[in-house]
Amino acid sequence: MTTETTAAVDQQVQTTTVDVRCTGHVRDAVGDHDLEFTFEGTTLREFLEAFFEEYDVEELLIAETEADATARGWAPVPDELPGTWRKNPEGDQTRPYARVCINGRFNEHFEGFETELEAGDRVALIYPFMFCC
Repeated sequence: MTTETTAAVDQQVQTTTVDVRCTGHVRDAVGDHDLEFTFEGTTLREFLEAFFEEYDVEELLIAETEADATARGWAPVPDELPGTWRKNPEGDQTRPYARVCINGRFNEHFEGFETELEAGDRVALIYPFMFCC
């Protein structure tokens, strides 16, 4: 391979096509609950960036700070939580009650926003409707 050919191959951008499922407020904002989306790259982060450029739903899903990611409740928090708890780092978290799932599992169970996506994976953007009395 010549240097020019190698440079051309390096400049080719890989695209990935995933199935996107939207629920609740995200579904309302996107206008559909089931769509196919093609983006440049292979990670969940690259998918989210491309998706948010096309659909204005980032504020519904992504928490910018730890406080934005924390639900306020009245139940006391135990000193020690049972089992293994993993959380995405600050800036890579979702808002309370909003979730990003890959093939039915929360992204925290993989590599967070750095999770590699493959063609045909199902990405769910979840922000349920919640009503109060």
